[in-house]
Amino acid sequence: MKDININIKGTANTTVNISNVAAAMGSGSLNVFATPAMVALMEAAACNCLKEYLDDGETTVGTALDIKHLAATPDTMKVTAEAVLTEINGREFTFEVKAFDECSEIGCGIHKRFLVYSEKFMAKTNEKLNK
Repeated sequence: MKDININIKGTANTTVNISNVAAAMGSGSLNVFATPAMVALMEAAACNCLKEYLDDGETTVGTALDIKHLAATPDTMKVTAEAVLTEINGREFTFEVKAFDECSEIGCGIHKRFLVYSEKFMAKTNEKLNK
């Protein structure tokens, strides 16, 4: 991994549509932006934050989430997630994450990711198939 400092930022964007509403994702019955979709967007923002610092064969995996979904967002509205790297502890990265629709903040929280080596990680994971 390349040298990295706290306070770097990453973003990710989407538009609310029939595939990322609560009714479609099984997290509710309404056609509003689903909490799992918001969480995925926050994770994407954190990944984007680290992307240019990773060497070949490196990636990160999510390890912890403490998220609040503060407000509903209707179909067709744009949503942006932001991640700010707040702490580095060895290979563990902590982010403050927020999500906004076109009107207000809709979510916030803390997200942790861990640096792994893709090939080694997948080999260990796939060992489960032999048990």
